[in-house]
Amino acid sequence: MKEINKVRFMVQSAAIAAIYVVLTLLTNVFGLANGVIQVRFSEAMTVLPCIMPAAIPGLTIGCLISNTLTGAMALDIIFGSFATLIGAVFTYMLRKYRFLAPLPPIVSNTVIIPFVLAYVYKFEGSVWYFMITVGIGEIISCGVLGGLLLLTLRRLPKMF
Repeated sequence: MKEINKVRFMVQSAAIAAIYVVLTLLTNVFGLANGVIQVRFSEAMTVLPCIMPAAIPGLTIGCLISNTLTGAMALDIIFGSFATLIGAVFTYMLRKYRFLAPLPPIVSNTVIIPFVLAYVYKFEGSVWYFMITVGIGEIISCGVLGGLLLLTLRRLPKMF
């Protein structure tokens, strides 16, 4: 039985990573995946750790692959994936309070990514400005779209 659970965990993680990559690449077509304002459709999935622990590695690996494929710089790949990992872990820790699920990824990305934009990409603007722009994008992606995803998943029969 343990082997089946391990396989299920790995398959769920891989599926989440793959969907995250596809959604990020789709967002990139519209020019929203990278930059000062980022509204990634894939970030809606950051609420999933409150439903399934397999989402933690899935989201982290998905972010790592997505950032690599969209041409992000090495430090962005590292710190962006780390921000996703932190958000996913804290979302899992808040699993009893699903309405708070979007909060950890919003906070982790709003705090970490502005420094990447300012010091890695050297975009014009202050870290505080980037915190506002990244925060707005994360509220849209994680808060609004992620909240809608959670509401939709709640209505489905228990699968996880």
